[in-house]
Amino acid sequence: MSELQYFKIMGDHAEYRPTGDVSLSQAVQLVASALVFAREQHIGKLLVVTSELTGFRPPLIADRYFFIKEWAEASGHIVRAALVARPEMIDCQKFGVTVAANNGFIADIFASEDEALAWLQSAK
Repeated sequence: MSELQYFKIMGDHAEYRPTGDVSLSQAVQLVASALVFAREQHIGKLLVVTSELTGFRPPLIADRYFFIKEWAEASGHIVRAALVARPEMIDCQKFGVTVAANNGFIADIFASEDEALAWLQSAK
């Protein structure tokens, strides 16, 4: 892969900002593609802003479990990801963050882009 739409390298991290009316499965694949692309480009920090993706309901716990495992694999366990989502898409217990940690994937989710970027930048 030499280029990925909505993907920008911003110095010490990259940002991925997909947009559109998609299914949950398509949204999961978009994020997975960005993680693979970041890994292939040797980018260790990725900000993923999904706030402009529409067309699907908040994922169920089972959905979160399986797509986070997929993202962990896509990251190669070397890409740290800060995700930004609309508040209604975020599980109040942050179940996905726990699944990520259990699978060697350092990731967190935020409703605020500023908080997500601050968390991402706090990594060495």
